[in-house]
Amino acid sequence: MEHLLANIKIQVNSKIYVKDPETSVLGKKIIQQSILLIDEIGFEEFTFKKLGDLIGSNESSIYRYFENKHKLLVYLSSWYWSWMEYRLVFATNNIFDSFDKLKKAITIVTENIEDDFKTEHINESILNKIIITEFTKTLHNKEVDNENKEGFFIIYKRVINRMVIMIKEVNPNYIFAKSLASNIVEGALHQHFLKNHLKSITDCNEIVSPTHFYINLVETTLKK
Repeated sequence: MEHLLANIKIQVNSKIYVKDPETSVLGKKIIQQSILLIDEIGFEEFTFKKLGDLIGSNESSIYRYFENKHKLLVYLSSWYWSWMEYRLVFATNNIFDSFDKLKKAITIVTENIEDDFKTEHINESILNKIIITEFTKTLHNKEVDNENKEGFFIIYKRVINRMVIMIKEVNPNYIFAKSLASNIVEGALHQHFLKNHLKSITDCNEIVSPTHFYINLVETTLKK
């Protein structure tokens, strides 16, 4: 699996960017350093000017890759979900028991993320922290319907729909498969956020992870 992942190019909708950042040294530096800077100061305080100062490049050079910082965040989110989808597919490909496959999928999308050293310019562990904190900003805005029509969220939806298929394989009679799948994928981000910042309103902690919670949830919910 690791060998295959190392040779796969993560695909992101070309409408999200002006120029593919994966095609140049500067583009990769923009992605690498934007992740670190957003993690350090937060998306609200993040600007292309600050990023330009960090990488020693003109602000205008960043606009050659991304129209605005929202599109950059959508790009980072799309890259993350595409990477997550590859992990999900390969991790479950040879599991034939439907419930074991679903539990493995839940583990993949809810577990703590470690850096994948095969992607030198992207620290997935830090990117995961950004997704936990900032991902809803890609959806909760006035342009969400137009961006959805443009296919900006197709990879995210594809991850959820893969989970839907697995849920239906476990229990074809369960009528809320889509709601359950989207709750697992996005709810796990929220549980990680609560675990890190609002500990008094979640049962997740250093011992009990969101993975434990969601596996318990599907075991209880999908009983035939």
